[in-house]
Amino acid sequence: MPDSSIRPLHKADLRAVAQIVEQTDMFPAEMLDDMTAPYFADPQGDQRWLVLEQDEVRAVAYHAPEPLTEGTCNLLLIAVDPAAQGRGLGTALMARIESDLAAAATRILLVETSGKDEFARTRAFYARLGYNVEAMIRDYYADGDDKVIFRKRL
Repeated sequence: MPDSSIRPLHKADLRAVAQIVEQTDMFPAEMLDDMTAPYFADPQGDQRWLVLEQDEVRAVAYHAPEPLTEGTCNLLLIAVDPAAQGRGLGTALMARIESDLAAAATRILLVETSGKDEFARTRAFYARLGYNVEAMIRDYYADGDDKVIFRKRL
């Protein structure tokens, strides 16, 4: 993997993050302002937004503690620029997140994704990183689109 750095999200990164989110069909980029507002209002709070940079922003991740739990966190977003996929950037970002969370005494990291065929590569990615399917909720996102929840003990 070429030289890269992982750092907190800056407001100036939002345009690049919006492009990555749009290109990977994660959700409408218009949602980013509302999603990042609590983070920018309190950068030392519980929410964490990270970007991976290789000359420019190539990946983004967002995680937050699961409310009403002790030491459980949810990865709510991870996306890699399609032009940079398959180069280990997602794996590097996940390793950083896991390391940071473990150092903060987080016990469990949860990740959810779709059960649709087009997300098979995503599910395989989490399995390769040692995540196990903990639950599936049928027809969660829409008819025929299950929610698959992965879990890893840190």
